[in-house]
Amino acid sequence: MLRLYDSVDGEVRDFNLRDPGHVSMYVCGPTVDNLPHLGHGRFTLVWDIARRWFTFRGLDVNYVSNITDIEDKIIARSLQEGRSTAEVVATYEGLWWEAMDQLGVARPDEAPHATDWVPQMIELISGFLENDIAYVISDGVYLDVSRVPDYGLLAGQPLDSLRAGDRVEAVGEKRSPLDFALWKNAKPGEPSWPAPFGEGRPGWHTECVVMSLGLLGDDFDLHCGGLDLKFPHHENERAQAVAAGRVFSRHWSHNGLVMVGGEKMSKSLGNFTSLTHLAETSDPRAYRLLVLRSHYRSPLEVTTDTIADAERALARLDAFARRFELPALAGDTLEVASQHRFEGDGEALYLEVGAVLDDDLKTPLAVALLFDALASANSAADGGDGSRAQDLADAINALFGALGLSLHSRGDDVDPISADLVTRRDEARVAKDWAEADRLRNELVTLGWVVEDASTGTLIRRP
Repeated sequence: MLRLYDSVDGEVRDFNLRDPGHVSMYVCGPTVDNLPHLGHGRFTLVWDIARRWFTFRGLDVNYVSNITDIEDKIIARSLQEGRSTAEVVATYEGLWWEAMDQLGVARPDEAPHATDWVPQMIELISGFLENDIAYVISDGVYLDVSRVPDYGLLAGQPLDSLRAGDRVEAVGEKRSPLDFALWKNAKPGEPSWPAPFGEGRPGWHTECVVMSLGLLGDDFDLHCGGLDLKFPHHENERAQAVAAGRVFSRHWSHNGLVMVGGEKMSKSLGNFTSLTHLAETSDPRAYRLLVLRSHYRSPLEVTTDTIADAERALARLDAFARRFELPALAGDTLEVASQHRFEGDGEALYLEVGAVLDDDLKTPLAVALLFDALASANSAADGGDGSRAQDLADAINALFGALGLSLHSRGDDVDPISADLVTRRDEARVAKDWAEADRLRNELVTLGWVVEDASTGTLIRRP
């Protein structure tokens, strides 16, 4: 039985599914107004790992993660750069998917764009106005949170307590400082849509509730994202579903934040390191391993030292893969346990690792068990027990693959033409000639290589 921490209950509980054998999960995706940073990388890796583990255990996962392509920050960026919001979105969404590919994050089954769902948002807001759950003021339409009996559930505080704390800046015409915008009236030069209650655009909180219910249906299994979204964003999504008489997510989970000097990493604080920079200076797999070494609910401190340590651990894993001639797994492929053979001590390892991952995704313990098994496999091989060593090696490779971490044996023979392309690409990267580096990368891909960037330079392998 899979168990996950629930943000409402405040405890680990059974992951009871709406439809046995099927997982419907929604992950709040990016607002594409800037380069993706390490905090984005963590939440995508955490829930990619969860999705992969659910799939490995034989569950059919429908994974939805949205793209916010209309929002205040996107408009501000378009004004700053003198470009249309569509151009800003195209640029930064492209960089987002490039970063996700470098991290080995599997693409969602659905990646809805908010702007494609505006008609459904207008319909929802119209219903709220008809039932006096929302009201109109000079700058838009607001939800009256007093009409939601359990508002504050995710925050862990009742409405009166939240109101007394005055946690949300008040707008003069609002009935309560906690009331939030469902619709923002049009301003000159900003994108807008016609609506019965006035030309304008949707509020951020309305976007996700419409897309998640529209694609996954009522009572879907899991809604997740970073801890910073728990309140008010996720609470305000949930409030709209409740106010509309819909049954929203049956389970909520949130990952811890990436910290820099004790502060949350974020664009607004200006202390973020981009995933693009990470991929240029280190093996992107190192960040996945670093995330795996920390429990998903704990804060994660990312430094050059922790990344370097993860790269050293990767070197050990890759040396192990070379010794046992292990095939590279993971990538875009979601591994399934039934496709692998677990025998002898390898089966015992699978049972042990499976038990700790089923219990609230205890990845640090799982990684420790896998490295212990690696040492045992090497010892067994050194001692002449090749069968036991291979059973363990195959299980280790399959289980790391289940978590999205591909071990690289790099045993492929590299022909002179490909070797020359690798050398020239490394020279272009040193010279910061990114256009030439990309062109050479494409040539290598055309020749059938999988191309990866590491701190030591360009690495190529056969798929």
